[in-house]
Amino acid sequence: MPNIKSSTELRNNYNEISSFCRESREPVFITKNGHGDLAVMSMETYEILSGKLELYRLLDEGRAAVKAGKKRPLQEVMRNIKQEIADESL
Repeated sequence: MPNIKSSTELRNNYNEISSFCRESREPVFITKNGHGDLAVMSMETYEILSGKLELYRLLDEGRAAVKAGKKRPLQEVMRNIKQEIADESL
């Protein structure tokens, strides 16, 4: 169930809301004049969410490349990754 607070509650109970976000790793939805306005979350949760979005973008890019016929044998890809790791360029 989403945690919903008013902008007044955010102003008056910032430390409590901040602790909730960090401990629960869940966002708090902030309303202004009875309408949704913001979503507040911890930096850790934001970084995890951003990482997931980047992963989804890369997966979508890969799917598009496969559809376009841009593919390579797995052995070649693994050889390139291992070489990049050895060269410390990855």
